[in-house]
Amino acid sequence: MLATTKNFLRDLWALTAPYWRSKERWKSGALLAVIVGLNLGLVGLNVIFNEWNNLFYNTLQDKNFGEFSHQLFRFCWLAAAFIVVAVYQTYLRQMLTIRWRRWLTDRYIGGWLAHRAYYRLQLANKHTDNPDQRIADDIGNFISQTLSLCLDFMSSVVTLASFALILWNLSGAVSLLGVEVPGYMLWVALIYAIIGTWLVAKIGRPLVRLNFQQQQFEANFRFSLVRLRENAEGVALYAGEAQEARGLDARFADVIGNWWGIMRQQKKLNWFSSGYAQIAIVFPFIVGAPRYFSGAIQLGGLMQTASAFGQVQGALSWFVSAFASLAEWKATVDRLTSFEAALAELGKASEQGAAQRRFTSEPRIAVDNVDIWLPDGSRLLEKLRLQLPEGSRTLITGASGSGKSTLFRVLAGLWPYCDGVICFPAEERLLFLPQKPYLPIAMLRVAVAYPDPPEAHSDAEIQDALTACGLASFADRLDEDQPWGQLMSGGEQQRLAIARALLVKPRWLFLDEATSSLDEATEAGLYQLIVERLPQTGLISIAHHPALAAFHNNRFAIAQSEGTAVAHLASVAVAPDS
Repeated sequence: MLATTKNFLRDLWALTAPYWRSKERWKSGALLAVIVGLNLGLVGLNVIFNEWNNLFYNTLQDKNFGEFSHQLFRFCWLAAAFIVVAVYQTYLRQMLTIRWRRWLTDRYIGGWLAHRAYYRLQLANKHTDNPDQRIADDIGNFISQTLSLCLDFMSSVVTLASFALILWNLSGAVSLLGVEVPGYMLWVALIYAIIGTWLVAKIGRPLVRLNFQQQQFEANFRFSLVRLRENAEGVALYAGEAQEARGLDARFADVIGNWWGIMRQQKKLNWFSSGYAQIAIVFPFIVGAPRYFSGAIQLGGLMQTASAFGQVQGALSWFVSAFASLAEWKATVDRLTSFEAALAELGKASEQGAAQRRFTSEPRIAVDNVDIWLPDGSRLLEKLRLQLPEGSRTLITGASGSGKSTLFRVLAGLWPYCDGVICFPAEERLLFLPQKPYLPIAMLRVAVAYPDPPEAHSDAEIQDALTACGLASFADRLDEDQPWGQLMSGGEQQRLAIARALLVKPRWLFLDEATSSLDEATEAGLYQLIVERLPQTGLISIAHHPALAAFHNNRFAIAQSEGTAVAHLASVAVAPDS
């Protein structure tokens, strides 16, 4: 238990410390200081209210209307001050929350995008489900929970320090087995809180695991809904509604099943917490009644003593009242720290494997003795050697499943399961076009110019590229903001990707079956367009269609090695008339 707590505190420090060391620390530190000051102000006002209780109830007992009116007037001023402090304490806490969330979100997005971790996390067997949910939801929850719990804990500590002395002085002494016990109500509050804390920890411990799982299941269900929306046409064409309904029902069943577990555990916790809180209301009157009936204190003194006992008991019982929030908070911290650990591990792996891709002054691409394997460790391609001179056009063919697309990922630096050396010319732009282009939900000019910013190319250039690729009907729609990946057919999306290449004018262009959705005549026309408009661009095409050899001056085939599952590249002569 101690080791677990120590590890959690270490992870929590690693998660929170970077913000308070960043350039935001001065403004946010000043904001936090004001929030803490207001928090302490609320505690101070509670101390004044405690003293007011004594005076107010004594006026009732004495039937002193003049003093009664004065105390009511005083209460109005105290209540107004309390409202102002409470409102601004909440407002400034929300201000600090959004500043911290903005900084931490930028940090996590940067780490997720660095070293292409967003892609490599899908390949690695990491416990990092739904990174989008961790960034979008968990960060906000972590910050609001951290501030709320820390400030509430600080208030409890200050409240305990403020009211413990008051309760000590008010409660007097009691004789227990012949021993005079001073400040007996303070000791009663302490024992009461210790017993309650021990019991609530025992009852509520499973909530930490259940809250962690609930966040995971909720994210899985939401992701399945998004997947259905993104692939609406494919599902509709397959008439797969029944299967989708079964899948969504199964995901939602996880949500409901785990929620029932939370409900059952929360019910047990609420039975105890509610009983604990209700007993705490009447308990100080029972314990303090003998002194009141003996005449040692007046009604105001009894009410002040009860109020002080409630404040001390509440402060000591902070863990009891906050346990459910603590369980949810720990689950959130665990999800964020495990995500950050996975990103850090991928970053180290990327640095260690950086030698696989080198950038040299040579104008060629050289693949030297590269081996490629699958995540399970089985070899896919071995001892690959390629020498691609500047401006050369190379076609790589092979049967389905032979490793063409994996080779494409290796050349792009996405596939971590490989060794050897790949040399690229330095300071020359490379552009990779996959079989399924990515089209952001944005204005069409943004989608066509991607990954360049839209202002990098004029409207005339974008319209010319679209028209050249057979998308003239879209040339006047540059300002439309649409989900183009759903509105365009597969062939239109591939034409748009070729239009991107015409705009970017890369030094090397890699195509992984980037025209496979097009008919042969259109495919040939686009390759002819690339050759004519990008004469200095080196071209590497990975494709099934041997007819594309007419647009290349080198051809390699991925062939199976005899008696083994491992494949290799073999040079194939290009016909002289091609």
